Amino acid sequence: MRARDLAEEYPLVQLTDSALAAAELIARQRRPGVVVVDADNHPVTVLPGSQVLRFIVPGYVQEDPSLARVYDERGGAEACVGKLAGRTVKEVLPPKDKRYELPLVSGEATVMECAAMMARLHSPLLLVADGDTIHGVVTTSHLLDVLLKTNPGSSE
Repeated sequence: MRARDLAEEYPLVQLTDSALAAAELIARQRRPGVVVVDADNHPVTVLPGSQVLRFIVPGYVQEDPSLARVYDERGGAEACVGKLAGRTVKEVLPPKDKRYELPLVSGEATVMECAAMMARLHSPLLLVADGDTIHGVVTTSHLLDVLLKTNPGSSE
């Protein structure tokens, strides 16, 4: 099985799109993240949901999570959503020099090549593309499902 056989259609967001809309897409569709493309539809990076959380949760709370208890649910949610309002996807991304390598494989990549790339980059998504043709995305959950079903010793 090759990466192009595993690839699924996946939503793409542009650098100039609303950060709030991207977060809502991740939340409503229960996605681990989204693929970010430039104005020419070329892949730039993956924006994982964890990066959105990193952007919206105050640094001092990330340093000491016990401080999160001072927020009630509504107040915490309002503060977090407020940080995304009026921002673009580009503003939520880490600076270029701090971004991970784009998790990308060719359509010919094997299942193990996909798994190795995702493991090395700690990415929940793997973009599958050949040149300017984006075949889709492989998610960690889909890849694990394929690996577990392929193993005759799995518990299924």
